[in-house]
Amino acid sequence: MVPPAVPHEALPALVLRRRGDDVDAIASYVEWQAKGETVVHAEKVLTEHVLGAKHECWDVRTDKERWWVITGATNLYSQRLFPSLDYTLTFHVGLMARMAARHEPGVEEAEQLLFPAAWRRWEQAGEVLDEAEEAEDFQSVGMRCRECLVAMVRALGDPSMVPEGTDPPQRANVVAWCGLIAEHVARGASAECVRGYLKAVAKSGWAFVNWLTHAHGATRADGLLAHELTQHVLSIYGTAVFRHRRGIPDRCASCGSYKVGLFAQEPGATPVPACQVCGWTQGPAPAAGAGGEP
Repeated sequence: MVPPAVPHEALPALVLRRRGDDVDAIASYVEWQAKGETVVHAEKVLTEHVLGAKHECWDVRTDKERWWVITGATNLYSQRLFPSLDYTLTFHVGLMARMAARHEPGVEEAEQLLFPAAWRRWEQAGEVLDEAEEAEDFQSVGMRCRECLVAMVRALGDPSMVPEGTDPPQRANVVAWCGLIAEHVARGASAECVRGYLKAVAKSGWAFVNWLTHAHGATRADGLLAHELTQHVLSIYGTAVFRHRRGIPDRCASCGSYKVGLFAQEPGATPVPACQVCGWTQGPAPAAGAGGEP
């Protein structure tokens, strides 16, 4: 005698919860993307590494539909249209490769909004790089990358960061302003290495894009390096400033996990720092510009 099928709603209680399975995060993603649907069960069925990228594959059932959810970057696919997981993973990897070729910033939209003009110039530099053929074209990439970094410090730099009794740097002095920003968002002895890294990367990146702007023998490899260096500077400064302004700690104050980010406790609520592992939440984020570790 064949036993009856287990109801979907009962599956979560019958599956062992494995450490590291971000069930809640996957469920929240599906309910955000599939409006009007409620997740009743989510189970990770496969993890595969392709060209150094980790892709986790989830089988997700809602009250209306069944989905594949694949991470790195996360996307969902209807199982009615994509019945084979292997085919879906192949499609996903190809789709992500094409998206990567479009010079996407690679950071959360909230972080991009800290300095949208800088990211827009970075995307334009990527378009120039794609069509570049001669040394002058690659020099132009360096010039556009310089404009990206200037736009970043103009957006992030604030007179309150300048020590008392000293004159503020010129608005286009990228290295000086990056140093002030790093001192502001990574304070104290515990952040010494982070602060030093932020300053060093900004200084070397600025030096390289300036060199490329005037390099008569510039090559495609030089243009690629300048573009990637600029993306790295924008992303690390954006992340550092974003976490500082929103008061996101590096580790959970309750369980010590590093899986801490911004999450809304209910639809429409203001996101607050929370832990994906134990559920710990922090109070309202401090106002922008609030001080860090003394």
